[in-house]
Amino acid sequence: MVKRLVLAWAATALAATGAAVAVLGLLGGVFTGTSGRVLSQSEIRAALATATVRAPGTAAPKTSAGSRGGKVIRTAGGTVIASCVGGRVTLRSWSPAQGYSVDDVDPGPRQEAMVEFDADEDEGADVDVRIGCSGDQPVTLPR
Repeated sequence: MVKRLVLAWAATALAATGAAVAVLGLLGGVFTGTSGRVLSQSEIRAALATATVRAPGTAAPKTSAGSRGGKVIRTAGGTVIASCVGGRVTLRSWSPAQGYSVDDVDPGPRQEAMVEFDADEDEGADVDVRIGCSGDQPVTLPR
């Protein structure tokens, strides 16, 4: 009786493992890309440069940030997309860099908007980004 239980357990474990391997083989391209290879840093930079930017919690936009009048501002703590209308700045999106998190945001619209990127442990200094307008162009402001 015990022998049958052990054999049944082994057969079930083998079938489950086989099914998992088959499913991962079929879906592997979804998780690793079609080629299954690791991208180089230059390939990642090229892909990021051509990617469309979207605000958190929204669907991907059909136009690029530049065509909406937004300006990409990159800092060590993260990236911000801002636009100016009538001398008032609005932060359209913000994304912390790896090793940083967003601590506080004042997205505007107002004379000055800001986002604080806090460094995780052992990553570096916190980065406070203040943005205003020069005409209809967003500019970083000194602290």
